[in-house]
Amino acid sequence: MKRALTVGAVLAGGLSRRMGQPKATLEVGGLPMLSRIVSTVGSAGLEPVVVAKPDSPLPKVDCRVLSEPQEPRHPLTGLLAALRSSAGRGVVAIACDMPLVPASVLNWIGQIEADVAVCEVNGELEPLLGRYSPAVADAIEGALADGMSMRETVRSLDPYVIEESRLARFADPARIVFNVNSPEDVAAAEDLLAGRTDRFARYVRRFTGVVRRGER
Repeated sequence: MKRALTVGAVLAGGLSRRMGQPKATLEVGGLPMLSRIVSTVGSAGLEPVVVAKPDSPLPKVDCRVLSEPQEPRHPLTGLLAALRSSAGRGVVAIACDMPLVPASVLNWIGQIEADVAVCEVNGELEPLLGRYSPAVADAIEGALADGMSMRETVRSLDPYVIEESRLARFADPARIVFNVNSPEDVAAAEDLLAGRTDRFARYVRRFTGVVRRGER
């Protein structure tokens, strides 16, 4: 079988403090969230790889699982591990709590020819949905050592910014980058999967801007 040109790294090393239980094993629409995303990554034509702490609870997945260092607890830790293990290929990063990203979006992001390309929605960068080249691995390692947040790091790398108007060709940008942090978020995601878009739209309007991702 021909090896995929791009890796799809599902980052699953977080503590899930706000959820109160491991997100990777949490069921959304009848499937563990991690399993759902791994399937989407494979459908996008990327090589799925899960990156997690050695003791992270994970469901059984049909792909390679990389162990990232126990410390520091930072999303850059998992991204760096994926880049160091990509055999020179680009890495599309996606958080394990983003179950609504379409395969078509991941496929398209994987074809962008830039060292760093990240989505921007509601004026905020979404570093956990983007493409990263191995060429920036050393810079990411330095930023991690300096204690920089993920957004600070991405801004320092002069990224290609994927604007909302481009994401909107695939689906509602708010839906694409929606992340599950609470039981209410699970219900909202399941509403969308079941086609109940009106309830989801009200939920997004209520909570937009409350949670800022990538500030660790």
